[in-house]
Amino acid sequence: MLWMTIDREKPIPLIRQIYSELRTKILSGELTAGFKLPSTRKVASELHLSRNVVLEAYEQLLAEGYIESRRGSGYFIASGIYLEQHARVTETGLPKVDQPFNEAESKLIDFRSGIPALEHFPRSLWGKTVQRVCQEAPLSVFGYNRPEGRTELRTILCRYLYRTRGVQCEPEQIIMTSGATQALTLIANVLLRPDSHVVIEDPITHDIQSIFTRTGARLLPVPTDAYGMDMDQLPSLSAHRPRFVFVTPSHQFPLGGTMPIQRRLQLIRYAREADCYIVEDDYDSEFRYDTAPISSIQGLASERVIYIGSFSKILSPCLRQGYLVLPKALVASYQQAKWLSDLHAPSIDQLALGVFIEEGHLEKYVNRAKKLYKKRRQCLIDALQLAFGDRMRIWGEAAGLHIVAAFPTVRFTPDVLTSLEQAGVRVYPVEEHTIVKDKHTDKIILGYGNTNEEQIKEGVERIKAVLTNIPLEKAK
Repeated sequence: MLWMTIDREKPIPLIRQIYSELRTKILSGELTAGFKLPSTRKVASELHLSRNVVLEAYEQLLAEGYIESRRGSGYFIASGIYLEQHARVTETGLPKVDQPFNEAESKLIDFRSGIPALEHFPRSLWGKTVQRVCQEAPLSVFGYNRPEGRTELRTILCRYLYRTRGVQCEPEQIIMTSGATQALTLIANVLLRPDSHVVIEDPITHDIQSIFTRTGARLLPVPTDAYGMDMDQLPSLSAHRPRFVFVTPSHQFPLGGTMPIQRRLQLIRYAREADCYIVEDDYDSEFRYDTAPISSIQGLASERVIYIGSFSKILSPCLRQGYLVLPKALVASYQQAKWLSDLHAPSIDQLALGVFIEEGHLEKYVNRAKKLYKKRRQCLIDALQLAFGDRMRIWGEAAGLHIVAAFPTVRFTPDVLTSLEQAGVRVYPVEEHTIVKDKHTDKIILGYGNTNEEQIKEGVERIKAVLTNIPLEKAK
């Protein structure tokens, strides 16, 4: 006798329900080799189903080898099918996703950096652009495309980058990537080996450190100050020959300094003497509030600079649109690496972004967003100064979507960070991104891109309440 149940209310086809139940019984050993299944007519009659439904379920089991058909005799369980501790499916037949409501998390004020104002993303305009592109695109767009990306977008990017960032390149020098993370990974895969050295800012995003060190390369950290990388502390070339120098010159992450022209020229001379590249990560400097965006190092020495850009912080991280601008000598190797990574970036999204830029929507959006972020930045600075006065110093307020607040009498230990989170505010220590430790324990990163003014003021009040009550021995 074979007992089976079906539920017409489940969001699963009846064929799949029968297949899944029989498959589970076979794998768990409840139905053993040689057991004869009831006929499709009998099962259909007992379950009040069309015989074709049962027949299709049997045929699927037969195709996968769970059962075998014997002419004139029916269907039998195949031999050699038993899986210990086979897990049964959930009652709905679908994986359960536990998403319990967390009231404390919902009230948490999160000062995470690098996230733009998600509620202001121009979703209607973007949606219409994607729809229009999808309807008007030639059939070739829906097939396989080139690893470096669509020529249409790369041509538009050339003009946009020259106009806004002083980048000098041709479309052939651009490779579209899935955000900056893939761009960094491609750089690591092409340029680094286990015996390689990388000169890098300290502090710098921890994830970037991980991407480079996973190749076996060694990091040579150079301290940063209010003006970016300290060129007087670059490693001696008699001891090390780096593959590249990694910098965020327009808005150093996380301290926020802008590298002046004197240091930029020193860096170019160092790279030429070392016969290495400069990797310039220009991650959010479109948002500069008191002057126009700073011109790129790439525009000064295009043959030495690998330039990284992304639209994650300009528009939205969900678009996963980034790019590399390469010296001509590196183009072929990076095209090959991109092809091996994911073949090519999504073509419709690239064309939509190209239209969005070419029709002027991007620059209009950036101008609107800058006004919003400037207000939020000022709100955060005012709130911090009101709460802490001269007991706190602000770093890196000129650009981007975050500032750094330094508290000379506070050490942001795990206990202090936990106390802040328990008070309903999440901040991010600069120390998390350091290579040489214990030099920035008094500093926290406060992002304001995706935090409104009411949240900013309340968040600063919560920070003040916690830091005011820290015993002196923790603050030293």
